[in-house]
Amino acid sequence: MTSTFHLVCGATGAGKTTYARDLVSRCNGVHFSIDEWMVALFASDQPEPLRVDWITERVGRCERQIGRMAIGCARAGIAPVLDLSFLRASSRASFAAMARQSGFDVTLHFLDVPADERWRRVSSRNATRGETFSLTVTRPMFDFIESIWEPPTAAEMSAHRGVYAPAVPEGSRVDGRGAA
Repeated sequence: MTSTFHLVCGATGAGKTTYARDLVSRCNGVHFSIDEWMVALFASDQPEPLRVDWITERVGRCERQIGRMAIGCARAGIAPVLDLSFLRASSRASFAAMARQSGFDVTLHFLDVPADERWRRVSSRNATRGETFSLTVTRPMFDFIESIWEPPTAAEMSAHRGVYAPAVPEGSRVDGRGAA
């Protein structure tokens, strides 16, 4: 049986973590969240003000280790569900190539939610600090991420067996059973 690498992408507030957690239960996989890794490993050391170069270097370290662990999971027959934002096409292509070079299939899950709805969700998550809260996302952070976000093209979706994931209402599961 060939394990599939599930790449979950969408801009900030799209519902990636909620979707990924539900996907894990549906495919008996393992969830890898870049937000969880960054907060656990580096939050206490972050500089003020936060610098893009500082974040980028640490995200790269986490992604390399997550990639190695994901290959190990896939070799053990467990599907890795990668909730790494995948803001850029080059990042998605890199993980897809790594998976395929190791003999695994890839499915790209794209959560496409309008920016105004995503900002509303982020603001709510900042205030309630609910189950998917990892860090406070300020409006300048949100706007910066918007400026670098590259939604997948139709060609990219086709190349990576793309799935247009359903928009997940804040606090809901994909299957509609309520909060996870």
